Amino acid sequence: MSSTGFDGLSTPHPMDRIGVVDLMLGVPPNRDAWFAGYERLLKDDQSRKFGHGAGYMFKDLPRVDGTVDFLAYLLAEMDRWGIDKGLLPVSFGDTWGTRGIAEHPDRLHGSFLVDPNLGMQGVRDLRRAVAELGVVAAACFPTGLHPQVNIGDPAMYPIHAACCELGIPIFINAGVPGPRFPFGPQHVEHLDRVCYDFPELVLVTRHGAEPWENLMVKLMLKWPGLHYSTSAFAPKHYPTAIIDYANTRGIDKVMYAGYFPSGLSLERIMTEMRDVPFRPHVWPKFLRENALRILNLK
Repeated sequence: MSSTGFDGLSTPHPMDRIGVVDLMLGVPPNRDAWFAGYERLLKDDQSRKFGHGAGYMFKDLPRVDGTVDFLAYLLAEMDRWGIDKGLLPVSFGDTWGTRGIAEHPDRLHGSFLVDPNLGMQGVRDLRRAVAELGVVAAACFPTGLHPQVNIGDPAMYPIHAACCELGIPIFINAGVPGPRFPFGPQHVEHLDRVCYDFPELVLVTRHGAEPWENLMVKLMLKWPGLHYSTSAFAPKHYPTAIIDYANTRGIDKVMYAGYFPSGLSLERIMTEMRDVPFRPHVWPKFLRENALRILNLK
């Protein structure tokens, strides 16, 4: 990247020379069939018409170039916007994730979506994903499960324990979800008990933790293993409480995650990012160093 920045602006910015680690890259979303996966949870007719689970919130959804191989397209977008590495969802028999982390181990790393409703089979699946696929993190969407599972439900405890034993972090959606599901399982208060019972666990929240971002800051101050990522939020909407915390005592706790191609383009994210009022010394931690640490990447 030149001293003028990757977006062509003339003023250098602290983020311009940082090889960004994106903690939430995705695979091509099926806009036409997303509803089928969550039909048992949704009751309103309008959601059937959305091309995204939170279609009433996200406008101008990214278009994936279907004329080229998706991995080539993804890596080109990463290069264009200064993304050095990214966390990609991986599952057994998937189309893109497994291939991506196998073919580009220096750029792409895998996360595995866990389902505590599967009981010990879910734990065995996670262990197998680490051993056979090389994934470096677990992920969970509590309100998107059927039936829904509270972040601190006993059904989650075998998963939390396995993450501790495997030495991997778990990324958990927290706060009111975008899709029209009940929010109860993702209330930020549930994190307190999990962090109490699993002091070794590295837990990173996704998708904002709103409207309890102030409570989230209190809990991060309290629990060493609790972290926050900015996934699914355009930078101009980052909560003020989170920015203030990153600029002070939370410099090691807050880290960047995007939402491409699910809901936000890298162009929008990285263009708006320049206006986030992080202090200069925060940028390397936020965009790269914290992610490398929690993922155990050199």
